[in-house]
Amino acid sequence: MTAGPCVTLSFDNGPEPEVTPGVLDVLRARGLRATFFVIGRKLAACRTLAARAHAEGHWIGNHSWSHSGPLGGRPDKDAAAEIGRTQDLIGKLAHPDRLFRPQGGGGALGPHLLSGAALDLLVRGRFTCVLWNAVPGDYRDAEGWVERALALCRGPAPVALVLHDLPNGAMRHLDRFLGRLADQGARFTQDFPPACLPLCRGVATGPIADYVTLPAGVSA
Repeated sequence: MTAGPCVTLSFDNGPEPEVTPGVLDVLRARGLRATFFVIGRKLAACRTLAARAHAEGHWIGNHSWSHSGPLGGRPDKDAAAEIGRTQDLIGKLAHPDRLFRPQGGGGALGPHLLSGAALDLLVRGRFTCVLWNAVPGDYRDAEGWVERALALCRGPAPVALVLHDLPNGAMRHLDRFLGRLADQGARFTQDFPPACLPLCRGVATGPIADYVTLPAGVSA
């Protein structure tokens, strides 16, 4: 029998008081652990939800302060404001690897993800940059995302799946999705695929330069 897909669950853009508790309830009922990449300004308003997630064994990662656009090409000061400010607020809830996920703008990968200043901050702060390879678009299609997610999770490569604990109704289908994924023989892991980690604890372990916009005349 062919082995089922290996799936790492992550949830971006929370915490949301109307949605995140239900997501945590589903994960707890199914005995699954995920990573929550939080937005700093939302974390400031409801840090207790991130604390609950952390207490239940989920990892807490940094997804910028404002989520107002990819960092590539933005002013140098934005790196400290977006990454550093959020990490300070995460504080003791942080994973030892200091997980950071850049904003992709619809799930795209490319040099728009980071600026040179952002990369420098990540290296100096010994952050781990966490990318993805499966974005089913639950944030824009609350009803149709499940079928796309199931297709993306068929592998054969390990899957870093990005979902969103946002108040658009999509997470009403989370338990059904996880049940169907389990029926397909999926294996769940909290560890991210190495191919999605181009920077680990400040050290390049993949093509991190492919995700950085440098000023004109500057080479990697």
